[in-house]
Amino acid sequence: MYISHWALNRKPFENTPDPAFLFFDSQHEEGLARMLYVVRAEKGLGLLSGVFGCGKTVLSRALYKELEKDIYRVAFITNPRGEDIDVLRLIAHNLGAQELPQRKSDVLILIEKIVIDNWRDEKKTVIIIDEAHAINDPGVFEEVRLLLNFQLDNKFLLTIIFIGQPELREKLGQNIQLSQRIALRYHLEPFTRENTEAYVGHRLKVAGAERDIFTAEALDMIYASSGGIPRRINQLCDMALTIGFGRGSSVADAVTVKEAIDTLGGGE
Repeated sequence: MYISHWALNRKPFENTPDPAFLFFDSQHEEGLARMLYVVRAEKGLGLLSGVFGCGKTVLSRALYKELEKDIYRVAFITNPRGEDIDVLRLIAHNLGAQELPQRKSDVLILIEKIVIDNWRDEKKTVIIIDEAHAINDPGVFEEVRLLLNFQLDNKFLLTIIFIGQPELREKLGQNIQLSQRIALRYHLEPFTRENTEAYVGHRLKVAGAERDIFTAEALDMIYASSGGIPRRINQLCDMALTIGFGRGSSVADAVTVKEAIDTLGGGE
C-alpha cells in the first residue's frame, strides 16, 4: 500500500463518486448551474451530455445533493436499460411507490397520482436519468415525452434531466417531439492541461498531501495520455503512485508516468 510512502491519509485517485473529492472546473460549475436552473424554473426537460469518464455522474450526484429534500421528491435512475415498462416501474419505485403494478397503464396512473400528490403537498417532482445513453428501447423516450404531459396550464408538474454520453443526443434526435421539448442542453468537455493539474493537486490535497508529488513533466504526460478525462487521469495517477512506491521514489516523475501509461495500455 503506497499511502504511508507518499504521506497520505487515504487513496486519492479511486474512481468512485466520493463527494469528499468533488472537483468542478468552470464548465462543471456551469453545467450544474444550468441543470439546477432547469429544475428550479420548472422547465420540464434538460440534457447534460459528455464523453465517457468526464464527470457526469459526479455532477448528477451534486445536482441531487443540491435539491432541498423538503421541497423536491427525486427519482434517481442509474440503470435505464430495459423496456419502457421496466423504466416506468423504476421511476415509480424511486418516487416512493410501495407496490408496483404489472400493467403499463396502471404504472402510468400510479406515477401521475404521485406527481399530483406531490404538487398538492407543495413538493416538486424531479426525475434524473443517469447513463441515459444506455436506453435501448425507443419506447422509453416516448414514455418520458408523455410524462411531460403532466402539467398545468402554466407549468410542468415534473422535471426530467437526461444525463449521458454524446450518443444520447443522437438517440434523442430520433424522437423529434421529445428533442424539441428540451429546454436547455449542456455538453461537458474534457479538462484542459491547466485544469488537469488543478484536479490532480486537489485530489492529493484532500488525501492529505502537503507537497507536490507529480512533476510538471509528469503532469504533461498525464494530460496528453488521458486527454483530460478524469477517469483516465485517476487510473494513471494511481498506477504512477504504485510504481513510485515500489521504486522508493520521492516524486512521481515522467519516467514513472511513462511506465504507468505502458502498464495501463497507453491512451486507449
